[in-house]
Amino acid sequence: MNVQFFKKSKYTFLFLILFTLIALPAYYFLVKVDQKLPIYNPADVNPKLVDRSIRMFTKNHTIADFELINQDGKKITQKDYEGKIYVADFFFVTCKGICVPMSNNMLELQERFKDDNDVMFLSHSVTPELDSVPVLKAYAERKGIINGKWNVTTGDKKHIYELARKSYFAVLDEGDGGAQDFIHTENFILIDKDKRIRGMYDGTKFENMQKIIDDILLLKEEYK
Repeated sequence: MNVQFFKKSKYTFLFLILFTLIALPAYYFLVKVDQKLPIYNPADVNPKLVDRSIRMFTKNHTIADFELINQDGKKITQKDYEGKIYVADFFFVTCKGICVPMSNNMLELQERFKDDNDVMFLSHSVTPELDSVPVLKAYAERKGIINGKWNVTTGDKKHIYELARKSYFAVLDEGDGGAQDFIHTENFILIDKDKRIRGMYDGTKFENMQKIIDDILLLKEEYK
C-alpha cells in the first residue's frame, strides 16, 4: 500500500511540475497579449476636446503631418519622430502656472528614457509669436532639455492650434488659431510609432508619471 501510495504521489508531483512549466507561461502569454493600451479615435474622446469637424470619426485617426522649429532653429517634422514613441504637450515659456509642474514632470520622463532611442518628447508653444528660437534655446538650457531627445518648438500659430484640436485632442475650448485665440492645457498625450494616440494624462500631477512610464514600456513590448 505504501509503495503504491508513493508511486501515485510521485506521478502526481511530476504532473504538477509539468503542468506548472506549461500552463503558467501560457497564462502569462495570454495575459500579456491582452494587455494593450487603447487606440484613441475622435469618437472615443470627450467631444469637448475634439474639433467638431471630426467628432464622428471612429477609426484610423493619426497625428497630422507637422512642420515646426525647435530650440536649435531646426525644422521638425513627422520624419524626426518616425518609428518613435513620444509624449507631446503644449506650453509657453513665460507661463508661471501649470507649465511649471508640467515641465518638471516631463524632465522626469526625459531622465527615465534618456538612453532609450525609441522614446522622444515634443512640446508646442501656444505663444509662438513670443517664443522665438533664442527664447526656446535659453529655456531649454535652463531646464536641462536634451537636444535630439526633446524638441521644444515654435511655428505658425494656426498650425499649432489645429494640431492641438484636430490631432492631439488636447484642448477643451474651440477657436480658430487667430490673434484672440489662446489655449492652455495640462494634457500629456502619448503617441505610438504609428502616429496614434495611446494615452492622455494630466501632466501637472507627478503621480501620473509612473503611469506614463508603465504605458511607454507596454507600448515598447507591443512593437517587439
